[in-house]
Amino acid sequence: MSRPRKGARRPPAATHPRKRLPIEALLAERSIVLATLAGIPKRDRADVEQAVFIGAWSAIRRGLYRPDPGADPRAALRAWLRGVAWRQAAKYLDSAYVRRFILDPQPLGRLRGVVGPDLHTQVEARDLLRAIERLEPRHQEILLAVDTPETLSAYAAQRGMNPFTAASRLRIARAMLALRIQRWRR
Repeated sequence: MSRPRKGARRPPAATHPRKRLPIEALLAERSIVLATLAGIPKRDRADVEQAVFIGAWSAIRRGLYRPDPGADPRAALRAWLRGVAWRQAAKYLDSAYVRRFILDPQPLGRLRGVVGPDLHTQVEARDLLRAIERLEPRHQEILLAVDTPETLSAYAAQRGMNPFTAASRLRIARAMLALRIQRWRR
């Protein structure tokens, strides 16, 4: 048997076909996630729950959700989500934050001022999101496609277009966003 080349990807764990689900189908199974996360402290449970749904949604978008076609779809989804939630809970419980939790309200007394995201930065981020929201849907789609794990060439192939056309549309969308931001800052 020949060895795979260096950096080659491993074959997928399941041989079943990929299945895409709407986000609503994931959110409908929130009860199984909350039941799995019952051992997480209440103060952090919402954060871990959010990490579960983000992780599950990104795994589905990458094609890692491959249920057995012969199984009940809802039971397969619930079992898969339970596994995702269990792994996220284990990751949380093993994190340095939990293992070295400091109960002092001012752990570093020498620090003064607000620690965390700057208010000005938060306002700019919200304004940027509003600028993206005001773009045409085709520009929004290509700008948000950059955030997906697939390449621009794969994005173009899925839509039956030339990769150079997709790159051109991305360039135009970025220019429209820059123009929208310039108008906002004036």
